[in-house]
Amino acid sequence: MTSRVARGGLTLAVVAAVCAALVAATYGLTTDRIAANEQAWLERSLLPALGDVRFDGSIADSKLVLEPPHELPGSDAAIIYRAWSGGVPAAALFAVTARDGYAGPIRLLVGIRADGSITGVRILEHRETPGLGDGIEAARSGWVYQFDGRSLGDPPLAAWRLRADGGEFDQLTGASVTPRAVVRAIRETLLYFDAHEAEIFDMPATADSQ
Repeated sequence: MTSRVARGGLTLAVVAAVCAALVAATYGLTTDRIAANEQAWLERSLLPALGDVRFDGSIADSKLVLEPPHELPGSDAAIIYRAWSGGVPAAALFAVTARDGYAGPIRLLVGIRADGSITGVRILEHRETPGLGDGIEAARSGWVYQFDGRSLGDPPLAAWRLRADGGEFDQLTGASVTPRAVVRAIRETLLYFDAHEAEIFDMPATADSQ
């Protein structure tokens, strides 16, 4: 009886060892593929805000994470991706948060060329009213495209407001709080880039940038 129990225990131990080895092997084979897929997804999500900027390598590998407090919009961590072309800074892409949306914070991407002009703006996350505030999404309307190519000098800083507030930019039909928050966040991001451009491109990438 004891011998039979011992053999049964040994068999279970062997089966468990084989299963553990199979799990480890499967994990090893799939980890790199999962990481590659995540990297590809991240790149695809960032590219629309970079417009026609051409750059070397992977922009996701140049990530900076700025923990609060910082001078960028939002009270949570801000993320900056840097792009170089031929070793020369080409653009920076900021993931920041407009705190004062109508229904809550609005997470957005703001791309800025090395010359200070905007490459593109895209909305990452929001809870704005469907049919009204959600027009800030590129998939819903062309509203965000009015910022392409603009800079602190175009228009002048005082005109970085909605037309309803005496500024340069259109609001959304039936919604003013949401676009006002986005315009303010873009302006603050431009101001940060103007004040910190050199250090942005000089800082080493944040560890675990994937």
